[in-house]
Amino acid sequence: MSIEEGIAHCPRVVPKYGNTMTVPHAQSTDIPAAREARVLIVDDDRELCQMLTEYLEAEHFDVKSVHDGGDALAELKVNDFEILILDVMLPSVGGFDVLRKLGASYETPILMLTARGDDVDRIVGLELGADDYLSKPFNPRELVARIRAILRRASSRSARGVPDELNVGPIVLNTGKHQVHVADVPVALTGAEFRVLELLMRAAGQVISREAMTEQALGRKLVPYDRSIDTHISNLRRKLDLEMGKNPEIKNVRGSGYMLTSASTA
Repeated sequence: MSIEEGIAHCPRVVPKYGNTMTVPHAQSTDIPAAREARVLIVDDDRELCQMLTEYLEAEHFDVKSVHDGGDALAELKVNDFEILILDVMLPSVGGFDVLRKLGASYETPILMLTARGDDVDRIVGLELGADDYLSKPFNPRELVARIRAILRRASSRSARGVPDELNVGPIVLNTGKHQVHVADVPVALTGAEFRVLELLMRAAGQVISREAMTEQALGRKLVPYDRSIDTHISNLRRKLDLEMGKNPEIKNVRGSGYMLTSASTA
């Protein structure tokens, strides 16, 4: 999906809906920096892929790009990546189809690229398993910041070592195995849903603000009209089959945030 017609054909430039923003070159060093992570970009805008590849490589990422969902699925079968950057609109196998085929329990983090203002795409992407989204047009520095935030969260989870099991009523969450059970029945959650639930369970009986949840679970600041946390909470209520008025439940404390009730707070 072309990000905008009339993109300036000049090197090291990232398009921004008819405007251009020059991408700064990385400072040269005598010793090459170690690669941070392997990134797979899936977007049918080949010029955008090339420019993002140049920018991310200058930021020490190892980048591969493909231009259709089918090619992405094939690539993921034979190669390992630390993060997937996936556009919604693709020519043959679309971004949502890729998410469905990978499944909600797919462990590699996924960052969706969506059209600005398209709330439906954002909500559907999060429900299908995306960890976060970024609206086009975007500043490439924000893309790098999002990628690093997602990778930090994934790294901190794997570095904990000893499995940590949390229990609130019939809900059991194991951070080591990245598993959730309700009354001994396994529940498939996306990476973002898992992190939101972990925050709620660690602070059961306490209110957590939407700002804190956005920063700790999604790795970014809460901005106006951002309903990502609300979408994740809605998905958790549905997947965990939590009924209003029964313990435990995820309560919306108006003006404050969300709270997972425990036996002592019911």
